[in-house]
Amino acid sequence: MTLAALIRQAGWDATLPACGPDDVDRMAESAATVDKALAAGTRIYGLTQGFGPLVEFTAESEAEQGASLIAHLGSGQGRPLDPDVCRLVVWLRLVSMRKGYSAVSPEFWQVLADLWNRGFTPAIPRDGTVSASGDLQPLAHAALAYTGHGDAWVRIDNDWTLRPAAEALAALSAEPVQWPVREALAFVNGTGASLAATIVNQQSAARLVSAVTMLTARIAYLLRANPEHYQPGIAVARGQPGQSTVARWLREQLPADMSRDPARPLQEPYSLRCAPQVLGAVLDQLDAAGNVLLNEAVGCTDNPLTYEGVVLHGGNFHAMPVGLASDQIGLALHQAAYLAERQLALICDPGTNGGLPPMLTPRPGRGCGLAGVQISATSFVSRIRQLVYPASLTSLPTNGWNQDHVPMALNGANAVADALEAAWLVVGSLAVGAAQLAATVGARPGGEPWAALAEISPPLAADRPMAGEVGAARDLLIESAGQLLRP
Repeated sequence: MTLAALIRQAGWDATLPACGPDDVDRMAESAATVDKALAAGTRIYGLTQGFGPLVEFTAESEAEQGASLIAHLGSGQGRPLDPDVCRLVVWLRLVSMRKGYSAVSPEFWQVLADLWNRGFTPAIPRDGTVSASGDLQPLAHAALAYTGHGDAWVRIDNDWTLRPAAEALAALSAEPVQWPVREALAFVNGTGASLAATIVNQQSAARLVSAVTMLTARIAYLLRANPEHYQPGIAVARGQPGQSTVARWLREQLPADMSRDPARPLQEPYSLRCAPQVLGAVLDQLDAAGNVLLNEAVGCTDNPLTYEGVVLHGGNFHAMPVGLASDQIGLALHQAAYLAERQLALICDPGTNGGLPPMLTPRPGRGCGLAGVQISATSFVSRIRQLVYPASLTSLPTNGWNQDHVPMALNGANAVADALEAAWLVVGSLAVGAAQLAATVGARPGGEPWAALAEISPPLAADRPMAGEVGAARDLLIESAGQLLRP
């Protein structure tokens, strides 16, 4: 299983299979373990006792506890997570709930799964959780949508739009769901929201590395920079797998017979020469984070849970693994975006672009060329640096000191998602720069995506607003970059 495959399993057209006999047996055994403990008078969090710091108080009604749990956590705010993230959130929780640790009824699970299979997708607010006792608020809002409260994403003609959840349920001829406390606990006491957002971020960041690699090769080709920088022996000598991968990608993008222009330096500036080392290091960090996220996705993050006939109270819902992985993704993606910004600076400067016009304008003085594009790219990198400050360093105790160490994992994932938007704009800026560099040196567009890029950003005969070109170039590179990534 890979993260890419996992995302495909949670896609719009995917279907969660019904619980099989093994699933039912595991779930029944877990429920029987809880029933046995209750019959023996064992105190169980959320069932016989209150929630959070109210655990010392007894609870009289499991039915009331289920409604109370999701109601009091309905305090999330902000715009909803993207619909693909929201679908992945619910998919992750449903996959976890069927593993046999959570005392969940197979019949109730199937109700939720059937609605998910039919496209019901809660709109989940992105703000308001500390990701410690699980992503409580986001997951509670997802649970509330099943009751007809709040909003849901609805897909109409391949476009997503928001509708009241009650309206979305009615359109499916589905009755609102009433949450028993066991299922409510299993659903909200997990890392599903921060995990889903971070998985999507990791995949976008990996594609970003691919896009910057493609642009690095294109710029090296147009400048006829020294291809020796990307020879396999350099990576073999060091032994870092990401460096070897990026160097191979670069070689695959360059003509086999390419040679250095004698006017170019023997050793290019680091933004070209060290691209395998920088992007390779980013790729290795993303792979490491991906392994953590995959382990989390196939594990169980509930509390309490059952194991070998015993009810166990613990803290698997604490999203520290996700939070640290998210922080590292943010720090890594910044390096890829910063490298791209430095390459844009290199091709805009006559001191490093081989004496070409400053800002690649054909009319220096009368024209400004890429000056505005470069300034904006610099702003994007600065914004990324603000956003990727590690969220795990912002822990604050809450919940009556019950949650005295919290990871802020979804806060971090949201910031990284915003940073990725800025990083892709840096990529779009560099792509426009590459198009203008090709026009300046008189290179033919060649194959895709460079021919399409030349149409997006034709030669600068005169200055023009280029925001639209940057956005279109970004979209082109997002679409094209996946060709380097292996499934």
